Amino acid sequence: MKLELLKGSRSRILAGLVLVISVIFIFRLFYLQVIQHDHYTALAQEEQEKREKVPATRGEIYAFSGDTPVKLVMNQTVYTVFADPMVIKDTQKVATAMKEVAGGNVRDNFEALLERRDTRYQIIATRVTRTQAEKLKERELTGIGFQEVSQRVYPEGQLGSQLLGFVNAEGQGNYGVEGYLNDSLKGQDGRLVTVTDVSDVPLTIGDRNIREQPKNGENVVLSIDRNIQSRVEQALLDGVKRTGATNASAIVMDPNTGKVLAMANLPTYNPSEYYKVEDAALFNNDAVSKPYEPGSVIKTYTLATGIDKNVVRPDSTYVNTDRLTIDD
Repeated sequence: MKLELLKGSRSRILAGLVLVISVIFIFRLFYLQVIQHDHYTALAQEEQEKREKVPATRGEIYAFSGDTPVKLVMNQTVYTVFADPMVIKDTQKVATAMKEVAGGNVRDNFEALLERRDTRYQIIATRVTRTQAEKLKERELTGIGFQEVSQRVYPEGQLGSQLLGFVNAEGQGNYGVEGYLNDSLKGQDGRLVTVTDVSDVPLTIGDRNIREQPKNGENVVLSIDRNIQSRVEQALLDGVKRTGATNASAIVMDPNTGKVLAMANLPTYNPSEYYKVEDAALFNNDAVSKPYEPGSVIKTYTLATGIDKNVVRPDSTYVNTDRLTIDD
């Protein structure tokens, strides 16, 4: 009799324990799947989705050579190399490959960036050429990606540098036409959101994939004639050497239309190597931004005002007596 009661008590205790454990599991599952659903969904998306910017192509800048448009500013395709430190398995292999192939294009602290585990996107090299990018891809480096970007190229070197301005490493136009028309030139970047596998390879399936095409920047055509611009810059250089001047500026305009055919300043710089300039004042376009004491050029405005007010006609004359009598 006592044995039967003992067995019954044990069964009830065991059943109670199973019930309690089941309730705990059910509550835990409910908490994870219902209450914490949004939290874990966000974590999963962060792990599975890759977000990339699809850069727009910056507009090019043209001038004229006679009646033929020619490029003063153009784009060259280069690559930004980025890493996902959470995916990289062999940081030493990646570091060695980057040093051997990318050379001077890698960032100074890129090896430390590879060791970070609190981020999934670190830029480790910039301005990598197509040949370098292909060689890196051949190494099959897990966790390394490439973003195609355009690098600004100034094929005429220093020609019209203050007029054109430059584009910095962040893609922002500074000074000159590059700065003033930056919004029109830069366009609008697109974006790519895609689900990837464990090796960060984008999957072509999935309803969470988003691709917005970039809107490329507008091209700009200046009234500048590159031949006149080149001749004016050479004339300024000769004049500076002859007179010992430190600065010189000149503007050439078409008197019939007012179009600016050349605008030059000395000293000058190479927009492709703007980062080598030590004095930022060199970026200014003195021809239009630096005040000076006007001399004979004021006669042009005086005559224009007289014509505008109808007090000067083509047959008007003026006798210069070298003096004027005012009051006494």
